[in-house]
Amino acid sequence: MLCNSCVRFVFFQAAHIDTHIVQRQFIKLIKSLNATRSISYSWNSVYTARRTMMVDTGATAKGGPVVDVSPEKDDNNGGFASGGWKSEDGRLSCGYSSFRGKRATMEDFYDIKTSKVDGQTVSLFGIFDGHGGSRAAEFLKKHLFENLMKHPEFPTNAKLAISETYQQTDMDFLDSEKDTFRDDGSTASTAVLVGNHLYVANVGDSRTIISKGGKAIALSEDHKPNRTDERKRIESAGGVVMWAGTWRVGGVLAMSRAFGNRMLKQFVVAEPEIQDQEIDEELELLVLASDGLWDVVPNEDAISLAQAEEEPEAAARKLTETAFTRGSADNITCIVVKFHHKKVEPEGSQQG
Repeated sequence: MLCNSCVRFVFFQAAHIDTHIVQRQFIKLIKSLNATRSISYSWNSVYTARRTMMVDTGATAKGGPVVDVSPEKDDNNGGFASGGWKSEDGRLSCGYSSFRGKRATMEDFYDIKTSKVDGQTVSLFGIFDGHGGSRAAEFLKKHLFENLMKHPEFPTNAKLAISETYQQTDMDFLDSEKDTFRDDGSTASTAVLVGNHLYVANVGDSRTIISKGGKAIALSEDHKPNRTDERKRIESAGGVVMWAGTWRVGGVLAMSRAFGNRMLKQFVVAEPEIQDQEIDEELELLVLASDGLWDVVPNEDAISLAQAEEEPEAAARKLTETAFTRGSADNITCIVVKFHHKKVEPEGSQQG
């Protein structure tokens, strides 16, 4: 995806500007970005993993403390961060991996939290891929899950709570940026596990998939402007979808839903599409990632690669590395969650 502040006003002139002029402007931008492909990268030299686990001193309005699993951000060389976490009950483990890749800046963020809400264990996983800047994605990391756990309908009516939280957080971000000249945006692909129920919500072109009975199943559908239903929605609202290297809203934004992007807000909404799944013994893996992975790694490949690694952190690292070696030109961030259905016998419980 490509969004640049220098072309943010193209949309408003789209009805009066020849399409070929818009295309030529974007071709110049694309070429300038692709020039970075000639740079030589050493994968191992930038792999400087940092891991921490932080416990928020606060608590949710309905439950206990929020455990926040996230690494320190490495801004020195925009290198690599990874880590892992296991639930106390041993039911699931997760690993995460984030790499700036060939981009000059890092605009991907992610969040992993767990807490007790109304007596239920809640685990939350999110990928936030910024465009035109990192502020929207960083805002989501700081506030989206926090807002969700404060929603009066969560977790009783999880779908409603997630939908309203997404849209309210978008409004909060736009309000926080109203006095600036910035106009960046972000995707959000999140998975919320409440007891034995999994809710996946998506805005933008990050993606969440699962492995069930060994089969890769997408639980989100990318929000692209040329998706028939998305194009109809945009045009019904008075917008246009144009070809400028790829299909774009107003010739500018290569996705049809996003947080932020106030110049296009009438058409680029933050209303999530939500799918839910019951957790059963066939559900093996959950993979969330930014489009830096999905641009070059099909769903089936992602599941195969993740299943080949015993630990989810190793699986997340493998996916990130594979996307980079396959030529991904974007930031690459992913989270892998493994479900453990067999109960582990406590030590000393076996009788001789």
